[in-house]
Amino acid sequence: MTAYPYPMLDRPGMIWTKQTDKRADLKVHEWIETLGDETPDWSSIDIAILGVPLSKSSISTSAASENPDAMRKVWKSFSTYNLDEGIDLAQLKAVDLGDVRQHVIDIAYTHQQISEVMTAMRKHHPNTLPVAMGGDHSITAMLVKGWRKAHPEETVGILQLDTHFDLRDLSELGPANGTPIRNLIESRTIEGKHVHNIGLHGFFNAKELKDYADEVGLHYTTMKQARKKGMAAVVTSALAHLSGQVDTIYLTVDMDVLDITQNPAAPAATPGGMYTEELFEAVQLAGEHPKVKAMDIVCLDPRKDVGDMAVKSAVHVMLSFLTGYCKR
Repeated sequence: MTAYPYPMLDRPGMIWTKQTDKRADLKVHEWIETLGDETPDWSSIDIAILGVPLSKSSISTSAASENPDAMRKVWKSFSTYNLDEGIDLAQLKAVDLGDVRQHVIDIAYTHQQISEVMTAMRKHHPNTLPVAMGGDHSITAMLVKGWRKAHPEETVGILQLDTHFDLRDLSELGPANGTPIRNLIESRTIEGKHVHNIGLHGFFNAKELKDYADEVGLHYTTMKQARKKGMAAVVTSALAHLSGQVDTIYLTVDMDVLDITQNPAAPAATPGGMYTEELFEAVQLAGEHPKVKAMDIVCLDPRKDVGDMAVKSAVHVMLSFLTGYCKR
């Protein structure tokens, strides 16, 4: 046992009483553990779940800061057993580390905290798989920067499931939720050619952003193209291409990639997006790939949800990704 390594974290805002004698037919809240003042033997832990409740950096009005606790609240309705795959996630050991502490007004300070938490996670327990619950999409740039600080020798690629490029100009918006991929490229944290974005569509991306994507060699597949080729084929191809070029693949899931009829809670939700079954398939395939070593779920505003529809979809995304991880 060692001292709790995270003074920059607040304990989870939603902690459930455990049935300590229960070993089968677990619900997710009975499976995911929380940490006390002393940390366990990290070598026995597979998954480190992190809340990143930041939405002050969102371009549009958003309460995405409430999403981590919203996910914690609804995951009690999920079993750890995946009927479709015949896999029980309880074979993994998962811990909820809590939330990155937020500054009331200083976004730059909070962004630095996010980066430092990822670096600390890689230092204290590099064998665990980080899963971050956002928060707006600006957090992705900070988490990847924290990873690169911990692993400066690694080349990192991005698999992005998103309706938008997120390549807007930092000189206009700063490190906001519309800029994380450009932030990573312009800071030389990653290269444009090591990004694959799947899910872009319709009238929701300016041509100048497409031109920038082409200029930096970014790879992208629109929803129309993905449906013609098949989601599994597109995701598998992207992973294979990245695998040949990078050491680590980071998966970022912007929940606005879902069609607005299936996710009314994303601040930038649009018609023409993915269906939930397509997204669940995509993240499970990513989870199966050995070079996918971290993931986040971002841009979900529980205040706009209807019957917990979107928040439950986010939990399903996390569990589908972990199903893939079990299949490795």
